Amino acid sequence: MLRFQFLLFLIIFSATSFAQKRPNIVLIYTDDLGYGDLSCYGATKIKTPHIDKLAAKGLRFTNGFATSATCTPSRFSLLTGKYAWRKSGTNIAPGNAGLIIPTETPTLPAMLQKAGYKTGAVGKWHLGLGPDGGPDWNGTIKPGPLEIGFDYCFLIPATADRVPTVFMENRHIINLDPKDPIEVNYKKKVGNEPTGEENPELLKMKLSEGHAQTIVNGISRIGYMSGGKKHFGKMKNWPLISQGNL
Repeated sequence: MLRFQFLLFLIIFSATSFAQKRPNIVLIYTDDLGYGDLSCYGATKIKTPHIDKLAAKGLRFTNGFATSATCTPSRFSLLTGKYAWRKSGTNIAPGNAGLIIPTETPTLPAMLQKAGYKTGAVGKWHLGLGPDGGPDWNGTIKPGPLEIGFDYCFLIPATADRVPTVFMENRHIINLDPKDPIEVNYKKKVGNEPTGEENPELLKMKLSEGHAQTIVNGISRIGYMSGGKKHFGKMKNWPLISQGNL
C-alpha cells in the first residue's frame, strides 16, 4: 500500500514538473517566404536579425517539405496533418468561403489544448469561416478557429488583397455598426462602392490583374463589398497591399 502511494506521488510529481517546464510554442507562418530569404539560412542580400535571434535560441530545421506552394492548402495541411489535395474545396479560398476544416477533424491546436496549452491565432486566416456558403458577417461568425482548437483569435478573414477587408476578434467583426451591415459577393457587384475598374482615378496604387473590384483605402481588391464604414474609419492603417497574399 505504501509502495502504491509512493508511486502515485511520483507520477503526480512528474506530471507537475512537466507542467512547470512546458515550453511556449510560437509558430510563425508566412506566405511566399523562401528558404534563401532568411539570413540565418545564409541569405546575404537581406538581413533578418529578429528571426535569426529566434533561430539561435530555438531549433533550426535544415530539411523540410511543403504540402503545397499556396496559402489555403498549406494552412489546411499544417493544422490537420492531412494532404489538402485529398479533400475537395481546399484550393485558394474566396473571401466568403465557409470553414474548410470540419469541426470534428483532429487539429494541431486541439491537441495542444488537450496537453494543457492555451492556444491562439493572430493574423491571416484564409481557411474559410462559417457554414457552407459562408458566414453572416454581421452576426456571430461560426464555425471558425474557436471550433477547431483555438481559445482566441484576432484575424483578417482571408487576405489583405481581397474582401472582406475587416478585422475579426473571436466570432465577431470588431467595431461593426449594425446600421451599416457588411455584404460580400465574389460574383456580382453589391452596393455603390467604387471599384478599381470603374474609378481608377481614386486609386493610390495601380490595379493589377484580378484586383479591379471594390476599393478599400485607395486599393482595389479582389471581390465586391459594401458597408462597414465605421469599421474602416477605425482601421486607417489597413495594409495597402494589392498583389499576392500576406
